[in-house]
Amino acid sequence: MARPDPQLGCSELQRTALPSRRSFLKAGVLGAAGLSLSDLLRTEARGAGAGRPTRNPSVIILWMRGGPSHIDMWDPKPDAPEEYRGEFGVIRSRVPGIMLSDMLPQSARIMDKWSIVRSLHHHDAGHSTGDQICFTGYNTGPNPDENIYPSIGSIVSRQIGHLTPELPAYVMIPRVVPGAGAAYLGVAHRAFETQADPANPGSFRLPNFSLPQGVTLEQLGDRRGLLRSFDAIRRDVDASGQMTALDRFSSQAWDILTSSAARNAFDLDSEPQHVRERYGFMPAYDPKASNRCGAPAWSQRILLARRLVEAGVRLVTVDLRWWDTHVKGFESLRDGFLPRWDQAYTALIEDLEQRGLLESTLVLAWGEFGRTPRVNNDAGRDHYPGVFSAALAGGPVKGGRVVGESDSRGAFPRANPKSPQDVLALVYRHLGIDINTHYLDGAGRPIQVLPFGKPIDEFC
Repeated sequence: MARPDPQLGCSELQRTALPSRRSFLKAGVLGAAGLSLSDLLRTEARGAGAGRPTRNPSVIILWMRGGPSHIDMWDPKPDAPEEYRGEFGVIRSRVPGIMLSDMLPQSARIMDKWSIVRSLHHHDAGHSTGDQICFTGYNTGPNPDENIYPSIGSIVSRQIGHLTPELPAYVMIPRVVPGAGAAYLGVAHRAFETQADPANPGSFRLPNFSLPQGVTLEQLGDRRGLLRSFDAIRRDVDASGQMTALDRFSSQAWDILTSSAARNAFDLDSEPQHVRERYGFMPAYDPKASNRCGAPAWSQRILLARRLVEAGVRLVTVDLRWWDTHVKGFESLRDGFLPRWDQAYTALIEDLEQRGLLESTLVLAWGEFGRTPRVNNDAGRDHYPGVFSAALAGGPVKGGRVVGESDSRGAFPRANPKSPQDVLALVYRHLGIDINTHYLDGAGRPIQVLPFGKPIDEFC
């Protein structure tokens, strides 16, 4: 019997079957024609004219699924009653006036390189429904685990994925989470999913990029022609046009399969050992761990995200679950989550800066909501969308800033309230995405990329 996969949380089982070639074509993500090419080319031309090397803008979303506690991380309340402020103290950051939880000393040391929004809020306390809001900007449908609106990554794939056809535009590490689907944009704009290697913790294997022994690329080309013939027969009887879309998708998927750029980008084992150690290694699975799901196991995922944006992937979402700290919350944060978060997050920011990637790469760290201001009877905090925080760095975001303010107990926005849609609008603008573009849903209705939202210019 399969045991719970520490990469994915307590309730999910590890998938061990390797995907077939056909499933690879369906699971990857490749862009179709977009609408913002001229804007991006103008931006690159301006940079070249100024004598600066230019890179396409990219985004890393560090998805802290479960809901990280804003009070115990980025918005401490040292003057609140004990049942609100919790067990942790505070620490002064490098930027005067900005205080963090004392569990984040490395983050405090580089506070001048990243910023915080402390006044986010929405009105849904469900995990998957909150996921939908933060990934799409829209409320969910009847099944919150399924997208009825496309995620930000799928929008990116649709509009600008064609600019780097040798690489997927949208990658999920390790695989798609609720809210991150393509909805009516179709299979061509689903996320490309990586796979953790169960035989080598901290590594990732991509069987899609490994050919069976004795099989050459020329032989694959012959098989491609045969499959194209079968697909042509199916296309003749396909009135919906889905086969035409899959033809385009298949062609571009083969470009990725045979691309050395893609293979190299996903080869985490080629990273120097000292860099991997700076991010931290994943602990082994421990079914007897005292906290809810054992220690978090995602540090090397964050390093892989850096490799992917360096290679040219436009949007990488890293699944950093499971911050759902209802029970023994302070113990879980103290002994597992926060030390590893502090190490990996600061490693990413410093690594991007040293490689000249921070200016072009926007890093967004957040979850679907925060945690309740009052500590519960199990020494944890419960779901709470009334106010929460997010951390942003790179791209247009200047470091050392705090936008918005929560009240004295971290319960509601007190000043400059912001919505998840405002965060998405900032990310879209950085990538050159036109949020006023409409796409047709399954019923033929035009749906705007983002229903509302204004980029958070206070960061810029």
